[in-house]
Amino acid sequence: MATGISLFFLAVGAILTFAVNTTVSGVDIDTIGVILMVIGLLGMLLSLVLWDSWSPGAIRRDDVVIDDEPPVRRSVTRRVYR
Repeated sequence: MATGISLFFLAVGAILTFAVNTTVSGVDIDTIGVILMVIGLLGMLLSLVLWDSWSPGAIRRDDVVIDDEPPVRRSVTRRVYR
């Protein structure tokens, strides 16, 4: 989910920076676009770092369950009807 939102911010920021040629009094659209692209890049990097398999501190521990009881031996009988 975080990756999708980061890509959305990147796309909206790029559109505002490179594709919109309008002027609004008191607001610089290019600056807002650059800010959104930076937020998108930071979000992408954070989502990759905090992702379990990519993080440097990730230690995988497989929980081993030891069952002290011996396995139950079952016999299968097949009845043949003639």
